Amino acid sequence: MTKVALFKQDGAKAGEVELNDAVFAIVPNEAVVTDAVLMQRASMRQGTHSVKNRSAVSGGGRKPWRQKGTGNARQGSIRAPQWRGGGISMGPTPRSYSYKINRKAYRLALKSALSDKVAQQNFIVVDKFDFDKPSTKLFAENLSKLNSTKKTLLVIDAADENVKLSARNLPNVQVVTAQGVNVYDLVRAQKVVIAESAAKQVEEGLS
Repeated sequence: MTKVALFKQDGAKAGEVELNDAVFAIVPNEAVVTDAVLMQRASMRQGTHSVKNRSAVSGGGRKPWRQKGTGNARQGSIRAPQWRGGGISMGPTPRSYSYKINRKAYRLALKSALSDKVAQQNFIVVDKFDFDKPSTKLFAENLSKLNSTKKTLLVIDAADENVKLSARNLPNVQVVTAQGVNVYDLVRAQKVVIAESAAKQVEEGLS
């Protein structure tokens, strides 16, 4: 079992916590992490790009001139792609870019991302987060005491409105629940600050 320091939310040390090696201490697999990040980024694309083809633009209901005898090239419609104001040929249409990777591969990617954060000592476990009322100033002070002033992913065990409201005005902090932990957010974050109970939930879900 891997042991990491356990802190209170004010930065004081509260002992140690054991983490499952099968989740937090594997050899990271960079290939599956890359696949998982690409999948998530593809799923974020809106895919709303669109153009009008020759059937969607208005006008052009008849031939502009007769087929033969004018000396001009034959034309069927003034809304053909080669005409100004005509339809666009082979342009983008609305589509979904999302796709799925194997579930076992994604779980391996999650373990790899978590293990990398632990190995790089960018994984901070806090006994609990407890705010009587929303306070961005207090929240920022606590993160500073935890030595987490960089881009931080805060993982809590359940949705806590006071924590969310305290963190939402900090541009370098993202709050997710244990069920919402994902590879893309883990890779983007420079520090992961996680509640002890949330760490156990993640451990149980990936064991």
